[in-house]
Amino acid sequence: MTTLLVTLHIIICLSLIVVVLLQAGKGAEMGAAFGSGSSQALLGPSGGQSMMGKITTGIAVMFMLTSLSLAYISGNKQESSVMPATVVSQPAAQETPAE
Repeated sequence: MTTLLVTLHIIICLSLIVVVLLQAGKGAEMGAAFGSGSSQALLGPSGGQSMMGKITTGIAVMFMLTSLSLAYISGNKQESSVMPATVVSQPAAQETPAE
């Protein structure tokens, strides 16, 4: 289960990086501020969320869910031994010579 979740988490991480890097920044239309177009996009409302924004939001939610799941699983890990039938003995206490 943990291996599957870690693999899914890595795939989600890489896809989140790719989607974020493919998006255009908010300052992509800076030329509008200098009169080469309408400056509504720079100073006004941005309008609805683009398709890339929705994809980024979805992947970010999946990233957070897998992160929380991995943290929960690692926190509740049972202590088990490779050799459960073996009894571990404590070493004998050493006597320190009296001075």
